[in-house]
Amino acid sequence: MAARLSFSEEDLSCPVCCDIFRDPVVLQCSHSFCKACLQQYWTQKFSGRDCPLCRCESTTDEPVVSLTLKNLCDSYVKDSSVRGAAEEEVTGELCKLHGEKLKLFCLEDCQPICVICHTSKKHKHHECCPIGEAMLDFKAKLRAALKTLQGKWEAFDRAKQDCEKTAAHIKLQAQQTEERMKTEFEKLHQFLRVEEEARVAALKEEEEEKSQVMKAKIDAVERTMASLSDTIRAIEEEILVEDVSLLHKYKTTMKRAQPTFQDPELGSGVLINVASYLGSLTYKVWEKMQESVQFTPVTLDPNTAAPWLIISEDLTTVADSEERQQLPDNPERFTLDTAVLGAKGFSSGSYTWDVDVGDNAAWVVGVVKESAQRKEKVPSVLKNGYLSIYYYHKMYFAGTSPLTRLNLRKKPQIVRVIVDCDRGRVTFSDHSNHTQIYTFKQAFTEMVFPYFWVGSKECPLRILPMDASVILEHSC
Repeated sequence: MAARLSFSEEDLSCPVCCDIFRDPVVLQCSHSFCKACLQQYWTQKFSGRDCPLCRCESTTDEPVVSLTLKNLCDSYVKDSSVRGAAEEEVTGELCKLHGEKLKLFCLEDCQPICVICHTSKKHKHHECCPIGEAMLDFKAKLRAALKTLQGKWEAFDRAKQDCEKTAAHIKLQAQQTEERMKTEFEKLHQFLRVEEEARVAALKEEEEEKSQVMKAKIDAVERTMASLSDTIRAIEEEILVEDVSLLHKYKTTMKRAQPTFQDPELGSGVLINVASYLGSLTYKVWEKMQESVQFTPVTLDPNTAAPWLIISEDLTTVADSEERQQLPDNPERFTLDTAVLGAKGFSSGSYTWDVDVGDNAAWVVGVVKESAQRKEKVPSVLKNGYLSIYYYHKMYFAGTSPLTRLNLRKKPQIVRVIVDCDRGRVTFSDHSNHTQIYTFKQAFTEMVFPYFWVGSKECPLRILPMDASVILEHSC
């Protein structure tokens, strides 16, 4: 007769419920589970049909029933029942003190006891229950604890996946930022190259011009020198004459010996004006560079932008879109409102920026406190730290509590925001005619950030560049 195969309870237990398999099924990865446990796990996940152990995706519609494993489990349960009953009947676990079977469980001391122990002084007034009931209760508690741990594990697994997605997003951010930086620096390099070439060309032109002047001067001096050389030779020849003819020619010779040429002079301004090329060279280039670069007082922070928003490469324009982007749900990001913040906050000083709202059908501009809720809506925007004005349904409002209706005679195309942290003022005005729209008066107890909300897909909001100038201070 063939020997019966030996299996432990662990070998025949479902990894999810930790009990003997009931209607076991096997996945493509070869892992087995109770059919009900697997269906419950997939239902709780809401999406995906992966293995609870190895996370491999299951491509089949329904997992395959394992008849062999089911027969083994049924046989094991049957043998265990017979064996347990036999052991209980023959021996059973005995009390070390009284030699009686352990039939009770002391709930206060958490230990199995016999009937005699129950009547002893140690356990006489303790609450007890049959061992079978205690085992059922403890198994139920362990299952509940196991379920909690499994939930924790799944939460950490989701957190791990989020971290992996965030890490990939960080890499993408770095790549895109590097490409944008290189593009901007290439523009600066091109500007410097053009400026360098222009200044070198001007230097070469001045060199050529002044070299020509010197060449003409040298030619004139050489002609004068040749004439003088002829005169000198003639006089030297006259000096060698030994007869009276020398005296006859004396008057004419002395007249030739008197120089009529002016002494050569370089004159002023003949050298290269080095100071005009090198004097404060970097400052002059930088000053000229301001004509080709722009200064934007507020830069948008893409890490705060809602997933539906599109931020321009130069971080000055925000537009709504139909498609939700796959972005990390970091604490700074707005998730319910289509909003974005400025990258730099402030708690002191004065700041001004202009927002081109154009023909946008719905927008909000202003400032918001750093502590404002970004993951949920709140009844009062003012109490939540928003100091803003609204345009919605062709009406203007100030974000007070309740909202204040604003009656504007003209629809502003550009809204100017002026923040005076020290005086506790946030003022909005129409940039075209400097008409004041509304002023909030509230002390700043924490840092605030520029706030932008866009509700229309046709027209974006754009932060306009401002003129920048250099002021030189002269000290005595």
